[in-house]
Amino acid sequence: MRFNPKARLDTSRVSDRGRGGGGGGGFGGGGMQIPIPTGTKAGGGIGAVIVVILLIVLTQCVGDSTGGFTLPDDSLDASRVSSDDTGRYDSCRTGEDANNDPDCARVAVENSLTSYWSQALRQQGESFHPEQQLVTFTGSVSTACGAATADVGPFYCPADEVIYLDTTFFPEVLQQGLGGPSGDFVEPYVLAHEYGHHIQNLLGTMGRVRTQQGPTSDAVRLELQADCYAGIWAGKATTTTDELGEPLLVDITEDDMAQAVAAAKSVGDDRIQQQSGQQVNPEGWTHGSAEQRQRWFLTGVQQGTLEACDTFSASQL
Repeated sequence: MRFNPKARLDTSRVSDRGRGGGGGGGFGGGGMQIPIPTGTKAGGGIGAVIVVILLIVLTQCVGDSTGGFTLPDDSLDASRVSSDDTGRYDSCRTGEDANNDPDCARVAVENSLTSYWSQALRQQGESFHPEQQLVTFTGSVSTACGAATADVGPFYCPADEVIYLDTTFFPEVLQQGLGGPSGDFVEPYVLAHEYGHHIQNLLGTMGRVRTQQGPTSDAVRLELQADCYAGIWAGKATTTTDELGEPLLVDITEDDMAQAVAAAKSVGDDRIQQQSGQQVNPEGWTHGSAEQRQRWFLTGVQQGTLEACDTFSASQL
């Protein structure tokens, strides 16, 4: 993956709260906790974290007995997103910075995701606004979906429309705990998956979630669709531009795509169950198998349309 050195980076939506960052508000103090498989820091990282958010959305944040997705009237108030920024991204100004600094690469990926989805949704007559922030933190963070620790892994909170990321997740959980890949395109796949949840939020897809476990459950369909949306962006990322029309990414290689596929494989429900010493039990799935996650990501790459990612209408996942 290579960024255009001439591209200008927009850091206005990317911030860092440091260790134990606060802000964000909350709903009744309900913490976000997940079972931690033996030998790993978190119960599945991106594979498990969204089920936590999903359960909170369907209970605390939603409060709708039908399972429909509704938010409090003040849920998108920007004041609820902490402004206690450590300045971690202040030096990220150009694509050249992104080529030399993983923090600046994170900014460039966020910019690329916003560039792509702003055009894609508007071309289809859908309204779009970017996520309020991509927030990195260390240790713990307070969000509108409750308090989260580093154990939770990367997640999107629909109540404040913020993507939260503890960057230690990649070496300590994805690679060490789950045997996932390393490489420059692993984190972009994760961010693209979480941004996919933001797109689902904007399109109202989260309101279709009724069943939360099982191989054909709505929760699995939601997650596989987010993988597919990540693939759409990955396949078209080199078409994205900065605010002046300068390309953001100039090259995504076959090796980059292979890293994303390997990351998707490592967070399949069956793989996580095996890594934690459990029997493979499809009835406990919330995100889909390793094979499904890889296949739906590649469906997004190869077909590149929202229609191709309609997992809710798919007869076979």
